[in-house]
Amino acid sequence: MALHWSSGLAVAVTAVLAVSVLFPAGAAGHPLPPASGMLFPQFYQHTCPQLQEVVGAIVAKEHAKDPRMAASLVRLHFHDCFVQGCDASVLLDADGSGRFQTEKRSNPNRDSLRGYEVIDEIKAALEHACPHTVSCADIVAVAARDSTVLTGGPGWEVPLGRRDSLTASLSGSNNLIPAPNDTLPTIAAKFHNQGLDIVDLVALSGAHTIGDSRCVSFRQRLYNQNNDGRPDPTLNPAYAAKLRGRCPKSGGDQILFALDPATQFRFDNQYYKNILAMNGLLNSDEVLLTQSHETMELVKSYAASNELFFDHFAKSMVKMGNISPLTGHSGEIRKICRRINHH
Repeated sequence: MALHWSSGLAVAVTAVLAVSVLFPAGAAGHPLPPASGMLFPQFYQHTCPQLQEVVGAIVAKEHAKDPRMAASLVRLHFHDCFVQGCDASVLLDADGSGRFQTEKRSNPNRDSLRGYEVIDEIKAALEHACPHTVSCADIVAVAARDSTVLTGGPGWEVPLGRRDSLTASLSGSNNLIPAPNDTLPTIAAKFHNQGLDIVDLVALSGAHTIGDSRCVSFRQRLYNQNNDGRPDPTLNPAYAAKLRGRCPKSGGDQILFALDPATQFRFDNQYYKNILAMNGLLNSDEVLLTQSHETMELVKSYAASNELFFDHFAKSMVKMGNISPLTGHSGEIRKICRRINHH
């Protein structure tokens, strides 16, 4: 079914009708989840029908103020799902109890993960509209979809019904999220660990069509890629020279660079064209071309067809959003996304 998202807010009425037959409303209008604990897009259709509208409006407002925010919200969903599943564990602050350490301080997240305040704003609006109903994990998933649509990318129906974790994992965040200097086999293993395959890996890497990276994340490619005091031979020398102008050998760790300088704020397949021209910014981008025939063929396919990339990206985002959700009576619906409820 072809869906056209107007600012990511549209609801596929036909799908709603079809699903309401499959999942009749339970007592007090609460949807009965399928027995398997699966997620489904109409989970809040009776309990919070304004969910999509509220999330979409706030994401659009924040994106208008800060065009980087779209990429940040997509990344937030990714960094959440790869640690304990899509359970909003990444949003928890240190709670002082010592029961867990916040994921916000992990190497992949510290000084770079952002968008927490946007999620807070959406949560506050939804607590006003439909109290104690919508999970923070579902808010993050919908915000990621809306961010993709706002920047010109594909839309998809977001399966819903996730619940929020009671804990976080700093070690999981440090060890499970792919790093920019990981080898391709390491990245592939980290995706496989989450039930994601090579197609998912290459398609989801395409999120780097928007957003920024810090100098610290690719510096070694400019100066000392193979511990030989020389730049990465798989990086276009002209591009490397330009990058060295703003990313020094030491210092300047937090200086930002566009992952796709050609169309920095547009969600498109330009990222793959950049890789083919040896203009991938991160080592983890360029290895998709240089370290595996299978990933190379996918890079070429997506560079040749924006439509194919959009189709695969949307499918892989749904798949990633389905990683180990808490459903039924597991976890909770947090009132404030930064902390667990008082039990």
